[in-house]
Amino acid sequence: MSFVLACPHCGPRPVDEFAYSGEVTRRPQSSPTLRELTDYVYFRDNVAGRQREWWQHRQGCGEWFLAERDTRTNEIISVSLPKPGT
Repeated sequence: MSFVLACPHCGPRPVDEFAYSGEVTRRPQSSPTLRELTDYVYFRDNVAGRQREWWQHRQGCGEWFLAERDTRTNEIISVSLPKPGT
């Protein structure tokens, strides 16, 4: 399925120009257990609905950004540049 994704710098482009890098996850706090590290590295929520995701405009400006997307319909709710520490 194809859809349009808006790069924060280049504007709307076909999704084929972008690389999907997965949902935004929360890093474990200091001194995490082995279980917490395993969950962080290998497991994702994979929700059916709104999800925050990492994308890169690989065939354009190369910028990494965050997109909130409805995984059921591929509707893009918002895009933004990451804040430091994200």
